[in-house]
Amino acid sequence: MKIHEYQAKAILAKYGVTVPKSQVVHSPEEARAAAEKLGLPVVVKAQIHAGGRGKGGGVKLAKSVDEAADLAKKMLGMTLITHQTGPEGREVKTLLIEEGLKIKHEFYLGIVVDRATGKPVFMASSEGGMDIEEVAANRPEKILKEFIDPAVGFRGFQARKLAFGLGLPGELVGKAAKFMTALYKAFVDSDATLMEINPFLLTEDGELYALDAKMNFDDNAMFRHKDYPELRDLNEEEPLEIEASKFDLNYIKLDGNIACMVNGAGLAMATMDIIKLAGGEPANFLDVGGGASQQRVENAFRILLADEHVKAVLINIFGGIVRCDMVAAGVIEAAKNLGVKVPIVVRLEGTNVEKGQELLRTSGLNFTVADGMRDAAEKVVSLAH
Repeated sequence: MKIHEYQAKAILAKYGVTVPKSQVVHSPEEARAAAEKLGLPVVVKAQIHAGGRGKGGGVKLAKSVDEAADLAKKMLGMTLITHQTGPEGREVKTLLIEEGLKIKHEFYLGIVVDRATGKPVFMASSEGGMDIEEVAANRPEKILKEFIDPAVGFRGFQARKLAFGLGLPGELVGKAAKFMTALYKAFVDSDATLMEINPFLLTEDGELYALDAKMNFDDNAMFRHKDYPELRDLNEEEPLEIEASKFDLNYIKLDGNIACMVNGAGLAMATMDIIKLAGGEPANFLDVGGGASQQRVENAFRILLADEHVKAVLINIFGGIVRCDMVAAGVIEAAKNLGVKVPIVVRLEGTNVEKGQELLRTSGLNFTVADGMRDAAEKVVSLAH
């Protein structure tokens, strides 16, 4: 689950992280009032779930209340396109009006879970601001890392090591270490999967601020945070993904034209890979789970076919928990009920596979039964073309 910058800053402020004074607005009149209240200059910042807003024209400095109102009028309703939104962009519906600060240096701070070590890793760089991805790719030595033992936590010496590594003046090392420690506590307490402060700002008067903040949360931990679902902005999410979540389906929309219905995340990833290998492009990731019942299959079909780009469907089911003949019966009934017109390739493996294949072949519907994953991928790519 992702949240907006202003929401992340509100959470961080509770942990003692210093953030600029700001106000959320939804109209030019509110922007004018916020600028008057905060004092000039102010920064008008578009709130979308994507980075690179500055380059896309979503972050602007206003030196007067009239300019703040004018910028708000231009930004609200605009389609903001960045390297993270894709060409379709995101509509701006909320703005953050923030006090302007005198910048001396911009740094970068980030915390993620490193899968290789199974530990959180705290990252810092003196090359903050925009394009941190380019820094990581072209100058990896500029990215400092401290791996954190979850049983011990983020130690003071690690925070000071990062602060010194950033080249901060000696008198600010303690303040920076306290800032980083607060970030890590917020990361752990909120069950975050990502925390990014870019830029981590040093002002001319020697203060440290989280000038921007990005936080993602582990969906599986939401039962511990009853208030976090209220932070979810459905306008920032793909409508089909929202619909899939209502039926507990793991669905992610992609850019291709071959829809995939698979049971098991690992098999789903392998299915997308083999479609690419066969020269096709997957239209989605969809894991219907271990129990591929008729109702789940029907809901999945409906969501897959709502994507107008879909030209063919590949169903790849391993019958371990559920029998293949039961899956086949569910697929047949779902296809009948929904009047599916696009070609469907089905690959079944596991318990009662022969019986399941026979049901599909004699159904009278537009099914192509595949013998193995490679055969399935080649057939569905051919049909999609």
